[in-house]
Amino acid sequence: MSEIKIYIISDSVGETAHGVAQAAAAQFSEYEIRYQRFPFVRTKSLLQTVLVQAEKNHAAIFHTFVDRNLSQTVNQFCESHSLPYYDVMTPALDTFSGITHVQPSNHPGTVHALNTNYFDRINAIEFAVTYDDGKNPTGFLEADVVLLGVSRTSKTPLSLYLANRNLKVANLPLVPKAQIPDEIWKVDPKKIFGLTNDPEKLNTIRRQRMVQYGLDPDTMYSNTDKIKAELAYADNIFKKIGCLVINVANKSIEETATLITESLGNSDADQ
Repeated sequence: MSEIKIYIISDSVGETAHGVAQAAAAQFSEYEIRYQRFPFVRTKSLLQTVLVQAEKNHAAIFHTFVDRNLSQTVNQFCESHSLPYYDVMTPALDTFSGITHVQPSNHPGTVHALNTNYFDRINAIEFAVTYDDGKNPTGFLEADVVLLGVSRTSKTPLSLYLANRNLKVANLPLVPKAQIPDEIWKVDPKKIFGLTNDPEKLNTIRRQRMVQYGLDPDTMYSNTDKIKAELAYADNIFKKIGCLVINVANKSIEETATLITESLGNSDADQ
């Protein structure tokens, strides 16, 4: 498999450039992409050192600089040394300047400032951890989102992903014959989302999970008939509640989260 080196350079943490590079790279699965991040590059001397290293390693560059001088330095270097590059920030800044007729403030890391929004996100993450896996039923009444589903339907990773969008999420594993907490029936059904999966897909996931633990993959946990019974039980609960049901079989965490936020009317939630 051919390898491509990508340098992510930024005067902040570089998450935006990294995300753009990953989104594009996902369309070229036949290549192995190796990312190297260089955050908080805010001087020309440090930037020059990184650029020389990029040239030596024949790396492509994705960069986000709010400092126009630094972004121009990268672009000019790449053009003169025939290095592939993508300037993520400059076109966006130019667009907003054209709309507002105001020059950007050129303050790196503004989106990550320790403001109220930031602390709300931290609180949401702490909430997701505290009320993961039905640990404390009182959390269902305080949550913005309640996720229900059988084992291995991505409840925990989805909870944490949504928490990063400032949503307080609690989740509950559904197990046949286990009592459903009374609090669930008191939650607005519009806040509850049932997660399901295809039996075959769930069988594969559970078998892999057992192998990771060093255990026999052929157990009742991964038994297809038992899985079908669990899914049927969960589906019955979803119908009683009247909640939206999402099949996560062929969906990424991001896709499932988008369906949830759109259903809540929070499609513009902070990312």
